[in-house]
Amino acid sequence: MLRFAAGSLIILYHFREAAPLPLGQIHPVFDRGFLLTNFFIIDSGYVLARIYGERLASGGIDVGAYARQRLLRVFPAHLAVIAGLAALVAAAALAGVRPSNPQWFDWSQLPAQVLLVQAYGVPGGVGWNAPTWTLSALIGCYLLLPWICRALWSRPRATAAIAITLLLAADVASRVWLGDPVYRLPLRFGFLRALPLFLLGVAAAVVGARVYVRPSVAGALGLGAFGALALGQAVGPFGLASLLLMTIIIWAAGALPVVRSSRLIEHLGLMSFAMFLTNEVARIVWFGVFDAVGQSDWSIGMRWGVWAAGLAAAFMGAAAFRYGFDRPVQARLNPPRPATPAPGVSADRPVA
Repeated sequence: MLRFAAGSLIILYHFREAAPLPLGQIHPVFDRGFLLTNFFIIDSGYVLARIYGERLASGGIDVGAYARQRLLRVFPAHLAVIAGLAALVAAAALAGVRPSNPQWFDWSQLPAQVLLVQAYGVPGGVGWNAPTWTLSALIGCYLLLPWICRALWSRPRATAAIAITLLLAADVASRVWLGDPVYRLPLRFGFLRALPLFLLGVAAAVVGARVYVRPSVAGALGLGAFGALALGQAVGPFGLASLLLMTIIIWAAGALPVVRSSRLIEHLGLMSFAMFLTNEVARIVWFGVFDAVGQSDWSIGMRWGVWAAGLAAAFMGAAAFRYGFDRPVQARLNPPRPATPAPGVSADRPVA
């Protein structure tokens, strides 16, 4: 459910500037989308380590099979979305329709994004479906996970200390050499940004799998971290502290027992990938159409209505993509494989 909540807030962040009154003018928290992206990265490390960590650490799963599964999880959906966006922009150009912001549709930027190499210093990848830099960075993290688990899985406290130390050291180095905090590095340094955050998620998974904490204590710590995060964001971004608080929230949520399983919550969580991948395209198409018909001349009430309907359309588009394309393609290319699950993880858990 946390992934769905984060995906929903990412949609709101990407739609913020299209509102009749940009949401950042209401409160600066709406302009802190970097925190949501960082949450997505940390949570990805947590989820992947909880599903695969024990088997990767013990050699119970073939590394090649694992890598194939992760690449097939990302690329078919990504290629379908970027191909659809490119075809739409090309068709509009043939019809003589210019995008509202043509600088974001430079064809020379497209190859790096198609290949998902923009997070490794490869020129290009700007514009188009811009959030895919996160997937580019995460692919490198996915491929390193087997060796991370083999080195750290049996040492939860050391793993937590290493993850926090690496984050702090990476932040200092990033500020000195690149001029930005590590959690706000631009896309060309995306992998350098993602790896310390991904490792935080892995550390939370190792601690969750290896150290027992009473659910009441975990719940109290999670609620405390959430309250501290909410209060902090009312005042300022507090980047590093916010990252650690988000990690505690993710760990605490995973430490709470599931009293009653919910198919709805499971489906919402699994839809978060489609939400992340398609929302920018939904925004481009939705507001491109309404800008073309002159919505700037409409009443403020009508424009807020169009904006709210655009948010709804982004969720519906993600659901249509998830169940109309992504799910059936994954069932064919990446079917679940029987395996010995890690403790506390179902063997038939869907691919994250």
